[in-house]
Amino acid sequence: MSEETPGFEEKPDVPADGPPEEPDTAAAAAPADKAEGAAPAGDATDVALLAQLDQTRTALDERTADLQRLQAEYQNYRRRVERDRVTVKEIAVAGLLSDLLPVLDDVGRARDHGELVGGFKSVAESLETVVAKMGLQQFGKEGEPFDPMIHEALMHSYAPDVTETTCVAILQPGYRIGERTIRPARVAVAEPQPGATPAKDESKASDEESGAPEEG
Repeated sequence: MSEETPGFEEKPDVPADGPPEEPDTAAAAAPADKAEGAAPAGDATDVALLAQLDQTRTALDERTADLQRLQAEYQNYRRRVERDRVTVKEIAVAGLLSDLLPVLDDVGRARDHGELVGGFKSVAESLETVVAKMGLQQFGKEGEPFDPMIHEALMHSYAPDVTETTCVAILQPGYRIGERTIRPARVAVAEPQPGATPAKDESKASDEESGAPEEG
């Protein structure tokens, strides 16, 4: 039977590698120091990005303004081209119809004399339909007031039954396209008799001359 040695205590097992190492506080603090040191670099990067963003916005605004200006110029150009195109077309149509006016005058005279019959009548009506579709309008009627803007007076006379200068005969009708006058109406005009008084005043004067019987 073995005897226990007095005062001998068993010690806990110690790893062969030695005692546990204490945490390295310096190494733990290193990432924090690096993070603190990286903060100024991040701020500089943000400032650079903001400056670059401002430059990009400025360039975008300039390009947008250029595009808007070019678009406005293009719209003005299109309007000018369209206006010129319409003007050229009107001038060409007016020139063509002006050459046809003598033919239309002959058709009108033939109609007035009852000679517009048979095939000639069909051709004449077809011609009038075509020129009407092209915008040609005839104007000028007997009895309308004389307007020097649309009438050309070829004959002049006085008449007791008119109160203003009046077209009493249409020698040649006028023609227009829209607001453009191709040829004024050639007319004979009549003016009131010089010194003539209106019919109403003459009637009143006649009543005054007849008078009422005197009382007495």
